[in-house]
Amino acid sequence: MKHINLKQLVRKYKHAIPLLIYAPIYIIWFAWLEKTVTKNYTVIHLALDDLIPFCEIFVIPYFLWFAYVAAVVLYLFFRDKDDYYRACIFLFTGMTVFLVISTLFPNGQHLRPQVMPRDNIFTRMVAGLYKTDTSTNLWPSIHVYNSLGAHFAIIKHRGLASRKWIRRSSFFLSSSIILSTCLIKQHSVFDVITAFVMAALMYGLVYKYDILTTRRIRAQARKKTAPQVN
Repeated sequence: MKHINLKQLVRKYKHAIPLLIYAPIYIIWFAWLEKTVTKNYTVIHLALDDLIPFCEIFVIPYFLWFAYVAAVVLYLFFRDKDDYYRACIFLFTGMTVFLVISTLFPNGQHLRPQVMPRDNIFTRMVAGLYKTDTSTNLWPSIHVYNSLGAHFAIIKHRGLASRKWIRRSSFFLSSSIILSTCLIKQHSVFDVITAFVMAALMYGLVYKYDILTTRRIRAQARKKTAPQVN
């Protein structure tokens, strides 16, 4: 049986530290917002919201979001440290912006149906979701933003460049999740649009400008030009 060296294990997986630190911060902050923002919030609504039908079957991709984002992060964690860091920068930045906006600008929506139009397993799942997730703290949509972030991480990962079925499946799932936010009346179209805008800005910083590589190059340049002490 192989002897596991704790120090080697910690050194090998130390890139888990940002995730381990940020996850409880986000959960505690979001839970506080859910308890705090119950009234006196700005209602987000566009006329287009009223034209979108309620389609309960989309609760399936809505719930699959949790597994989708987690699977992408875990895959990159074990396969590509740099792409894992890029995904974390993308996701954590947007989630933090969302928390700050929700704290400084309490918001919510009144789009949910008062009575379910049908009685089936999917409407019951939606009703259960409504009970556990309030109709506040919605802007911008983290479901949309993180779905885009997870898909970007997949299509930019070189190890998956030849696996078109994974990239296509990711596109289909992320698109279904994004549609689900409006079709089960969890978000206004405004939440979706602003999530796309924020994701586009972060895509430019993380993948086009590549702030991770740029920072590393600058750090190496400073190290080379620093005076040597004998």
